[in-house]
Amino acid sequence: MKDILDAISSQSATAADFAALPLPDSYRAVTVHKDETEMFAGLATREKDPRRSLHLDEVPVPELGPGEALVAVMASSVNYNSVWTSIFEPVSTFGFLERYGRLSELTRRHDLPYHVIGSDLAGVVLRTGPGVNAWKPGDEVVAHCLSVELESSDGHNDTMLDPEQRIWGFETNFGGLAEIALVKSNQLMPKPDHLSWEEAASPGLVNSTAYRQLVSRNGAGMKQGDNVLIWGASGGLGSYATQFALAGGANPVCVVSSPQKARLCRAMGAQAVIDRSAEGYRFWKDEHTQDPKEWKRFGSRIRELTGGEDVDIVFEHPGRETFGASVYVTRKGGTVVTCASTSGYHHEYDNRYLWMSLKKIVGSHFANYREAWEANRLVAKGKIHPTLSKVYPLAETGQAAYDVHRNLHQGKVGVLALAPGEGLGVRDHELRARHLDAINRFRGV
Repeated sequence: MKDILDAISSQSATAADFAALPLPDSYRAVTVHKDETEMFAGLATREKDPRRSLHLDEVPVPELGPGEALVAVMASSVNYNSVWTSIFEPVSTFGFLERYGRLSELTRRHDLPYHVIGSDLAGVVLRTGPGVNAWKPGDEVVAHCLSVELESSDGHNDTMLDPEQRIWGFETNFGGLAEIALVKSNQLMPKPDHLSWEEAASPGLVNSTAYRQLVSRNGAGMKQGDNVLIWGASGGLGSYATQFALAGGANPVCVVSSPQKARLCRAMGAQAVIDRSAEGYRFWKDEHTQDPKEWKRFGSRIRELTGGEDVDIVFEHPGRETFGASVYVTRKGGTVVTCASTSGYHHEYDNRYLWMSLKKIVGSHFANYREAWEANRLVAKGKIHPTLSKVYPLAETGQAAYDVHRNLHQGKVGVLALAPGEGLGVRDHELRARHLDAINRFRGV
């Protein structure tokens, strides 16, 4: 690993130099173990502790196949899918690996008694397999997490519709919370030159997800002037939705849960902010009964902030806790677009407010390659900024996942893999200087 790090640090090593570097036999990786999938049986979700289930193991470097690349991972980050993997909810990810392993002789590599997790990375290409022409050893890259086979016609208008669509590092093995990662070459995108390794690694999954969900025609198709209700607007996903709304000429209505989070939204440029904890919204009377009066009170508060208008789009991801309110407050003909259910998968809403007001519910999942590329391009141009708040070393990934699981974080939580410290990997210092305040906005909060 030292030779690899020396080559990356030199900035003068050529593609031939990187190709000539010997690969190690093994590398350090954050894993879950198949024989521990029942370790949290009987515990409530909140009590399941990623620090117990996530391990730092030495694992063999996987075989490189056609159309693939091995990447030296300088930094990664924690997403909610890493939390789900670590607590084995809603199902163990080893079922995903077993099914993928049955697809072909090549995919059999993924079906192992350990799962290297992680769906983000920033790093340097070490090797490319047969058929890879767009990337070469030494290229500085980030990776999006869409893994597809594209042997079916279904995925050729939108690769997210490929029957063999998977999320890398969640439904496949050899993810980004490691010193080396295995990716398909069509997951790679150029690393933004003005960002450090850990900053460049942090937007990946959430930035692309927010782009498709809010901006793309496959999601809500946001336009200038739209009022957009954003749940968790200072969080890993919502912080990018807030930026896309502002950059696209829309009016974000940011819902947060503390004064500190409200200040972050205002610092991003949002003017309409609702602190739901301070204002005491309780959308459920008890575990089984929602409270429409609270939906109405919430809708009235939104109209106070928008000059009397209802929201055109609701950016949904909490799920069960908020979905009834989301459907209610959307304007006639508006759209609720949902990509997750972090508070529960079984949604309940009053369908009268949907069908009689011609509203739409749109499901959105990650992003196709084009959407991911466009989202990354906006980061590279300094239009959208990372929302990195804290960085852990690879050995403390369990604590990073715990922070996300217990909502102790703001924005994104980063993880250093091969990078020996923070702040490395910046190539365009002039562009960075122009956006430094925005890049650091979530730091130390």
